[in-house]
Amino acid sequence: MAGASTWFNTDRFLATFTAAARVLGKAPLGLEAAEREALTGAGFTGAVDGWSLDELGRITMMVLVSRRLPAPELELLLETCYQQGDSRERQAVLRALPFVPGAERFVALAIEACRTNELPIFEAIACENPYPAACFPDLNFNQMVLKAMFMGVALARIVGLERRRSSELARMAEDFASERRAAGRSVPGDIGLLSLEHEHERATRIPE
Repeated sequence: MAGASTWFNTDRFLATFTAAARVLGKAPLGLEAAEREALTGAGFTGAVDGWSLDELGRITMMVLVSRRLPAPELELLLETCYQQGDSRERQAVLRALPFVPGAERFVALAIEACRTNELPIFEAIACENPYPAACFPDLNFNQMVLKAMFMGVALARIVGLERRRSSELARMAEDFASERRAAGRSVPGDIGLLSLEHEHERATRIPE
């Protein structure tokens, strides 16, 4: 690439990124309370406890390099990591997005990820991840929420759902429920979380 950063070797980064599972292993982090607090203080507000060692390693790699790479090179690098990666590598890219400078540039990649039928990849962007609520346009956020219900993902796992709840999302949820009932299928028990009446009741509830 013309004008590419001379200090950065893309091939070496990609090789290390791929090797993370072999080098670090796939075991859960198993954080101690002090470690969890330190990560939370550093801005890792998602469900870090659900991450694995190789996932944390890949996310750390992307966050660190994102602080030095020019925007065009960073965009190409993350796109390459995602498109060429296996399922675990793609999950790491999606979970890294909230911590990357100028994260709004990667909305198209994140929206594409929502179209997957692979549950772990979908969960990586939709669950315990603040990125969609922060960056998705209303239509794409609403579609992600509906797909979560369709795939059996608990709505409570969607970060920022409360502030992104809208009359349009409530209408879409009602249509979804009607279609499920007409087809003789069950309706997700947590669909009430999308109702504006639920928000009103929560806001006006008198503390005991």
